[in-house]
Amino acid sequence: MEPQTLIARRIARELHHGTLVNLGIGIPTLVANYVPAGMHVFFQSENGLIGSGPIPAEGLAQARLTDAGGRPVTAIPGASTFDSAMSFGLIRGGHVDMTVLGALQVDERGRLANWMIPGKLIAGMGGAMDLVTGAKRVVVAMQHTAKGNPKIVKQCNLPLTSTRTVDLVVTDFAVIAFTDRRPTLLEVAPGVSVQQVLAATEAELVVPSNVRTMLLA
Repeated sequence: MEPQTLIARRIARELHHGTLVNLGIGIPTLVANYVPAGMHVFFQSENGLIGSGPIPAEGLAQARLTDAGGRPVTAIPGASTFDSAMSFGLIRGGHVDMTVLGALQVDERGRLANWMIPGKLIAGMGGAMDLVTGAKRVVVAMQHTAKGNPKIVKQCNLPLTSTRTVDLVVTDFAVIAFTDRRPTLLEVAPGVSVQQVLAATEAELVVPSNVRTMLLA
């Protein structure tokens, strides 16, 4: 299974019926493909859409229907579109139940860095700062390492997106929760050992006696 698929399927288990969920660009967009049967979730894209559905099949993309990163999305029956001011009013007003974001780094205190890539010109952090601050729950979707280097680190050396602690990190190796700003290893991916997770993580993890294997949607 592709790492991105594993991450998206595990995060889909965090969804709850009737909630408003923002999906960031990259791996988070895949979560919409794995909503459990019978569950209705309102997915929001901060460019002004509530009711985005799975990624469109090849040849069915609509040029004017995209996510915040400009990638094609679908709209489910009853979807609503509106301007950016309304969209960020929902985010900043605390109406988003959960946001799923990619990350470049998460540190030992649960702080996120996800908007500046060293050596690359960027337009800015987009809606990430507002989402991490305004959403009721923050879930990070990312691969555990980048070119063999840990992405869960003792301290971020990239600019922070927010000082707020994220709630959950789901990687292709593990599920890690942040309680009292301490990272706790909850689950390991199928075929991955606790020792492999620890070896690939710079931050010091709390390891309970009953670390489970991930269940996937």
